[in-house]
Amino acid sequence: MAGFTAKDVQLLRQETGAGIMDAKNALTECDGDFEKAKTYLREKGVAKSEKRSDRENVEGTIALAEVSDTVALVELKCETDFVAKSESFLRFADTAAEIVLQKGADSVIELKEELDELKITLKENIAFGKIVKISATEGSIIGTYLHMQSGRCVNAVAVEMSGGSKELAHDVAVHIAFAKPLYQSREEVPEEMVAQERQTLENISRNEGKPEASLPKIIEGRLNGFYKEICLLEQSYVKDEKKSIKEILGDAAIKRFVQIVIGQ
Repeated sequence: MAGFTAKDVQLLRQETGAGIMDAKNALTECDGDFEKAKTYLREKGVAKSEKRSDRENVEGTIALAEVSDTVALVELKCETDFVAKSESFLRFADTAAEIVLQKGADSVIELKEELDELKITLKENIAFGKIVKISATEGSIIGTYLHMQSGRCVNAVAVEMSGGSKELAHDVAVHIAFAKPLYQSREEVPEEMVAQERQTLENISRNEGKPEASLPKIIEGRLNGFYKEICLLEQSYVKDEKKSIKEILGDAAIKRFVQIVIGQ
């Protein structure tokens, strides 16, 4: 490196918080002059924006793009709801979703420069969160639901279903948004999670003084309640709690679902 060394780059990064390529570029532009390079990074806004990367970003939005039976969901995270509902932030999220729809989840790397500029402009730690692209298999349809808050999406769901209608898929997506199931069926729940819950329920039942002979039946009953809480097919439908999701599906089947919630 003409005019400066790798040690100079490392020192500049330490003092400004800039990334390695930004530090190299600054030293190159300033002919190796360390102090001028620091000023250069400050003027470009790079130093401060890099230091934001360790700040918590629990706000944001989720953008949706879809065509035919293919859906892309992109979570864009930031620090405050003020930035989350700003026009430039929402527009960038929409752009990212369109690119993911066309090229796949890894394609957001193409937006690095635009993302860096957004960090500088909005002065927050902005980063991509969950990114999902779903294409319906033959004979399937995809239903979606976006829960909006202050002009931005904070809870997004996509459901792939076979043997059902778009309306039914949408209704199930709405249910998932509010019920937040972790699994589709009890068969998908990890064995270690079930074993841990069973032990917890046994301890609770014993502490309550339940008769020893009744414990197996009590534990199984409570374990069914555990499944009903986390398994989609066993949950009570939010629009009609007298029916389970399995019952409202009829002959339709859910192949998969994805949920993204801001802050989780």
